[in-house]
Amino acid sequence: MTVYRIVMALALPLLLAGWLVRYLRGRAVPGELAERLGRGGNGPVLWLHGASHGEITSARWLVGAVMAAHPGLAVLITCNNPTARAMVQGWGLPGVQAALAPWDTRGAVARFLRHWQPRAMIVIENELWPERLAACAAAGVPVIAIGARMSAGSARNWARLAPGLMRRMLGSLTFATAQDAASETRLVALGLPPERLGPRLMLKAQAGHAQPVTATAPVARHRCLLAASTHEGEEEAVLHAFRQARDAGAFDLLILAPRHPARAPAIAALVAASGLPMAQRSLGQMPQAGTAVYLADTFGEMPLWYAMAGVTFIGGTFADKGGHTPFEPAAQGSALLHGPSVFNFAEVFVALDAAGGALAVADAASLGAALCTLDAEAQARMAKSARSALPAMGDTAPLLAAIDRALARD
Repeated sequence: MTVYRIVMALALPLLLAGWLVRYLRGRAVPGELAERLGRGGNGPVLWLHGASHGEITSARWLVGAVMAAHPGLAVLITCNNPTARAMVQGWGLPGVQAALAPWDTRGAVARFLRHWQPRAMIVIENELWPERLAACAAAGVPVIAIGARMSAGSARNWARLAPGLMRRMLGSLTFATAQDAASETRLVALGLPPERLGPRLMLKAQAGHAQPVTATAPVARHRCLLAASTHEGEEEAVLHAFRQARDAGAFDLLILAPRHPARAPAIAALVAASGLPMAQRSLGQMPQAGTAVYLADTFGEMPLWYAMAGVTFIGGTFADKGGHTPFEPAAQGSALLHGPSVFNFAEVFVALDAAGGALAVADAASLGAALCTLDAEAQARMAKSARSALPAMGDTAPLLAAIDRALARD
């Protein structure tokens, strides 16, 4: 822990410099720095933390359930970017506040705990930070981790580089659930006490039961392809595949929705170089007849793009990021295509592929070839199979009981 604290202390000037650059470019406001340094806020609260939109949205039902069981409870939701914070603020839920999470330095976390006085902390998926966990343990704040993931590569790295630190981190958890059996095994091997492990829980599976969204597009749905949450390098591959399918007369419109909209200028330049007609969401444009590529470079609108597209290519599966959620596109009736990197949802993709609800492709060429075979009937068949094959979220009763126990301790 000492080494980690030294590293974070040395990193603080870089974090401050990075924030200053964002501020000078008009992409940050002064209040964000105060939140990152742990300032402001009045407790006590139940603290829920998730990385971004997907994680926090998946836990919205949990916030409602816990607040219904504990009238008058104040909840603070923290995240890692301003747009996710704005999304929570847009919910307009009484008693729910939103803030950027404090940087994981000793001073920032100490100030945060002093101001907000959390009664308990709930962590969504992989957001386990050493200083936060150590400070909560020292302050007697129970910490619950939900739907934790641990890939084989991450487990090897922790076991090789910092096994003691990971053992202390996992040992500080009051209760935890894993997303899948493999993560469960790895977490226990790395130090999670087995008696604190609850039934497997995949919060994002809740999105598989979302209500269909109504969307209009200038082309028929089966002729629209969405590349969802793409990473650097994937847009080029998808553009190549889309051009192949477009030339074959199979598709007319590609929606590019990057994981990080800040990359939009580079993606727009890539599309411009391809010569394909483009419209851009952040400029207030919508696709028109003749638009070939629509750059959806905003946050919080992904359900709309899922509903417009008959086929969704899931980003992060070519770029070796482990893949993003298949639940949301499946809920909107979109057929699923993905690359080889799916370790974030390994068991889910195995089930989807086996049921014919998703199709694995190796590269841009095979993606293009697959698109040429997916007519309206094939897309509908895949979408139906996907909805049937997706797993349920899991038993939530033990989690809710663990939260009740944590809140009863103070």
